[in-house]
Amino acid sequence: MKIALIGYGKMGKTIERIARSRGHEIVKIIDVDNRAEMDSDEFRSADVAIEFTAPSAAEDNCRQALAQGVKVVSGSTGWADSIPEIKKLCTPEAGGTFFWSSNYSLGVNLFFALNTYLARLMDGLPQYTPFLTETHHIHKLDHPSGTAISLAEGIIDSNSRIDRWSENPDGEGNLIVNHIRLGETPGTHTITWDSPVDSISITHEAKSREGFALGAVIAAEWVAGQQGFLTMDMLMKQLLADSTR
Repeated sequence: MKIALIGYGKMGKTIERIARSRGHEIVKIIDVDNRAEMDSDEFRSADVAIEFTAPSAAEDNCRQALAQGVKVVSGSTGWADSIPEIKKLCTPEAGGTFFWSSNYSLGVNLFFALNTYLARLMDGLPQYTPFLTETHHIHKLDHPSGTAISLAEGIIDSNSRIDRWSENPDGEGNLIVNHIRLGETPGTHTITWDSPVDSISITHEAKSREGFALGAVIAAEWVAGQQGFLTMDMLMKQLLADSTR
C-alpha cells in the first residue's frame, strides 16, 4: 500500500518505521515547510494519507488531502468541533473518505468499552462520583486530551447522573477532568469513582508511541478498502469479527 505522511514529528517518524516494517511504501512526507506539495503527483498517488499534526493545522491539512482525492486517517486532537464539517466531504456525492479517532491504541479502545460499562454500573449508586485525570508529555499542546474527552463523553452517555464535564468544578453532576503535562510521558488516563468509604479506579497507561502508531497504520490498511466517514468503532468491530473466524 502507498502511504503519504502529513506531519513528521516523533509520531510521524514512528508511523513511517512501522508502515515500512509492514511492507508499505511511503510515497510522500508533508511537514510544516512543504505543505504546498500536497498538490503533487506523488501525494495523489497515495492510497491513504496519515495525518498527525497540531490542532491549528489539522483541519486544513485534512481538507487539502481530501481535495486531492486521497483518503485520510487523522489522529490530531484538539479540533473535534470541526469534524462534522469534514464529515460533509465524505457523503457519496462528495466522495471523500475520512477516519478520525482521538486515540489509535487498540488497548485504549478496549479501555473505552470498560469505561462505559463501569459508568452504567454506577448509574444507580449516587454515593460514587467520578473524576478523570490524564497525563501526557510536555509537548502536547491541547488539554484535556482527545482521549480524555472521549472517555468523559462515554461516561455522560452511559450514566444519567453525569451530564457534563469541565476542567473546573462547577456543581452537581459535573465530571471533573484534570490534566498533567510531565516529561515525555506517552499518555496515562485514570478514571476514579470516589465515595465516602472507598474508591474504584481504572487506568490505561501507554508505554510508548508504538501502540498509537501501529493502530494508525492498521486503520490505514482498513481504510484503503472503504468509503465515506469511518470510525474506530467500525474498525474494532471488524477486527473482533476477524479474530473469531
